[in-house]
Amino acid sequence: MITVEEHRARCLSAVAPPAPVRVPLLDALGLLLAEDVVSPLVLPPFDNSAMDGFAVRAAELAGVTDADPRELPVLGEVAAGSGEPAALEPGTAVRIMTGAPVPPGADAVVPVEWTGGWQDGERVVVHRAPEPGQFVRAAGGDVDAGEVVLRAGARLSPRHLALLAAVGRDAVAVRPAPRVAVLSTGTELVPLGREPGYGQIHDSNGYGLTAAARELGALASYGGIVPDDPSAVRNALEDAAASADLVLTSGGVSAGTRDTVKEVLAALGTVRFDKVAMQPGMPQGFGAVGGTPVFTLPGNPVSSMVSFEVFVRPALLAMLGEPAWERPRVRALAGAGWSSPAGRRQYVRATLSEADGRRAVTPVGAQGSHLAADLAVATCLAVVPEEVTRVEPGDELDCDLLASGPVPGGPR
Repeated sequence: MITVEEHRARCLSAVAPPAPVRVPLLDALGLLLAEDVVSPLVLPPFDNSAMDGFAVRAAELAGVTDADPRELPVLGEVAAGSGEPAALEPGTAVRIMTGAPVPPGADAVVPVEWTGGWQDGERVVVHRAPEPGQFVRAAGGDVDAGEVVLRAGARLSPRHLALLAAVGRDAVAVRPAPRVAVLSTGTELVPLGREPGYGQIHDSNGYGLTAAARELGALASYGGIVPDDPSAVRNALEDAAASADLVLTSGGVSAGTRDTVKEVLAALGTVRFDKVAMQPGMPQGFGAVGGTPVFTLPGNPVSSMVSFEVFVRPALLAMLGEPAWERPRVRALAGAGWSSPAGRRQYVRATLSEADGRRAVTPVGAQGSHLAADLAVATCLAVVPEEVTRVEPGDELDCDLLASGPVPGGPR
């Protein structure tokens, strides 16, 4: 039997991010940036108005109040996109729209609300004095030319794409999303839409594993159900390995006479099968077929999903170029007692709560590896060390968070 760390280290040592590729801007959403992006221009590229109003010289309106307003002649109008405006003549104002370039000589904008409003004539009455620079967006106030606006390693969100577009980038180098092929093995499985017969069940692992890989940003495809037939398993594995960057299988890796995945891969690839000191998910396999990494996970639904968390998730994040793969982890006090197998690390489906200012963790239902409903409502995996055989109420445990959102009790 090997440790969790030994098996995970073997998996991580065999995967790497694909080479960077250059893609159009919108295709980069959700991917990791593979280059530093330097802005070739300043933002804003020119002084522009933050308000609809009047461009003025602030010094000429010093002391203006509602009780002592001042009237200025309005010489023209500047709209956004109207080109370079003429210089502002002393003692005058220019009507200006939001985003329009500020005329040379003007150093402030008086909002419409500080005046008598838009006038049909050629004069404006100002009731409040602006400060120099007020309501003027200065050129370069956001980004300087030559400034690094995004560093390699950033996962590109919509706001990042907006910034890249603002500095004129229509394409960027990114780490491409790995292609993941998911296969469910077992003659007892039936697809959704077909009523299971006696002794049959719907395939849940295929959907859970495909969704888990997609949630991380991988291009995961569900390859359907493969019956316990050596020829069918071999063909499915070879096809998946030829078209994907990583293959996930579930089922067929224990010690039964129908564990066909184990039988086929023993001859087909370099997959090594081990018992890992953990519960659930002790039978694990990892290796390669035709150079493509292959994870073989247990068939029980909870074992399959917990195995994904502990081993596949770190590997996929490494392939995506993420420097860290650990789930957020908190400490919590056990809200109940339970037993744990000697010599195996236990991952307990649990929920977190707060009482009397302290965070508590409580197991969800029984811990059988077939109980998918319990896993669905869990918000964390409580981790019980290998040397602990009994958790008592009040014992402190590490808890790996599964759900997003606020953590009960806040940071610890």
